[in-house]
Formats: sequence, C-alpha cells, structure tokens
Amino acid sequence: MPFKENLLKKIQINQLSRKVLQSIGPPESGLKIDKDAMRNLLEMSPYQYRKERDLDLYIEQTDDGQNIILVLDNELPIYKTTVEDVVMRKSPYTKEMLNIRNIIKILKDSDVKLSRKEASVKIVQKKCIDGLDLTYQESDIATMAKEGSDSLENGDADGIMESLALFSELLGYQSPPEAFRVPHHEIFGAASEKAGGEILYGPVVAFNREDNSLRMIEDQVSNMDKTKIDFFQKVAKGKEKAAAEGTEVFRYLKRQVLGSEVQG
Repeated sequence: MPFKENLLKKIQINQLSRKVLQSIGPPESGLKIDKDAMRNLLEMSPYQYRKERDLDLYIEQTDDGQNIILVLDNELPIYKTTVEDVVMRKSPYTKEMLNIRNIIKILKDSDVKLSRKEASVKIVQKKCIDGLDLTYQESDIATMAKEGSDSLENGDADGIMESLALFSELLGYQSPPEAFRVPHHEIFGAASEKAGGEILYGPVVAFNREDNSLRMIEDQVSNMDKTKIDFFQKVAKGKEKAAAEGTEVFRYLKRQVLGSEVQG
C-alpha cells in the first residue's frame, strides 16, 4: 500500500482510538464503551472476529495454542488463554458453574487477563500501527506538498485539509490550545509544555475555512503572552504579515519533514 494511504490509515487508527478512550469512564460514571468505534478499530487489526454464545470475541492466533483474545464489552479485557476458557469465564452455562474450579476461574481471572479498558485500547492501537509500512521517499513528501498546493489553487477545502492532516501527522502538530483558537479556522501546530502550565505553540499553520486562505506562523508563542497571542490571532486572520502564505506553506512543510534524514 502506498505511503500516503498508510499514513491516512494511521490517522484514522489514532482518531478511532481517541474516540474509544474518551468513552471510557469509572463504573459510577455510567459511560459505555463506544463499541462501534472499537469494532472499526479491531477491523484494522490482526484480530479475527468470532461469535461465541453472547460474546463478541476478537482473536489473534499464537503458536502455543493459547490465543490472545479481546472481548468486546464495556471492560474490553484481553486474555491469553483458549476460546473455551474465555467463554466459560465470561458467559458460563449453569452446569459449568456447578464446578468449584470453574467458579474460582469466573471470580478471579488475573491468571489469564493481560489488560483491560485503556490499556487494551492502546494495545490494539499499537498492533494496528505496527502493521503499517510508514517509510517514505523524498518523492512521497514532494507529491504530498504538490497535492496540497493544487488543492489550494483549486479551492478544494477537503483536499487542503487532508494534506494538512498528513503533514501534521508527520511533524507531530496538534490541535490548538484554547488560547490559540480562531473562529472559522483549522489550526495545526507544534506544542510543548513548560513548568507552571505554560504552553509554547509554534510553528503553526492556520487555514481559514471561509476563504480558503492558508498562513504560517513560524515563531513559538506562549499561552501566557497576551501581546503575542493577539499578534498570532491577527496573523491567522490576515491582518499581520505571516511567515508564509498560500502554496508557500506547503513548500515550508515539505522542508520541515525533509529536514531530517529521509526514510526508506
């Protein structure tokens, strides 16, 4: 699969993982696991679906006969054991509960349980990403930059957003902290946290959804510096000069990615 498709898939994997993690809460919260998002994530993983009794199981085959098994329920437990063992523990028949050994297994599953909830989501997320080939050539990055520039010149907002998302994934850019949000703008940037709650944000790319304008703020701006935040807002809105504008932003992003050693 081409590099761009794999990178888009990684973005989707991370989005689904965040969605599931946000749906997890303590028992008293009443929150329920987002099973649809988790199911979509599992479909991108090496786990194979299997229905047993009333259980939705996702199984990864191993060589020792004890498979890795995730149960799609509100706990998201992952076990290393057999399917039969998991089924007996999680959905036992009455006759199975008459056996004292089975009762002990039902009441205590720490001997076979590897993880649950957030830890299980992160395990599946990692397995999904580990299966992707994310090596790239300089030509891959150049093509991404050209596609972004072409989308900008053609007024294709979806194409612009896809290109920005791809570069943001490669550069580790994040959505803006509260102080850096601008109405009608999609913003991506590098963030670093300092002592005392200070956040430095930058370089930053700001895309105006209303007029498809694109601007780059190269400096790092502190969330505690009101003067620079005001300047940041004016640059994003086109009221102050940006470090780069239009298609030059994609050339900047390409240079940023290729500033490190090209992979592959």
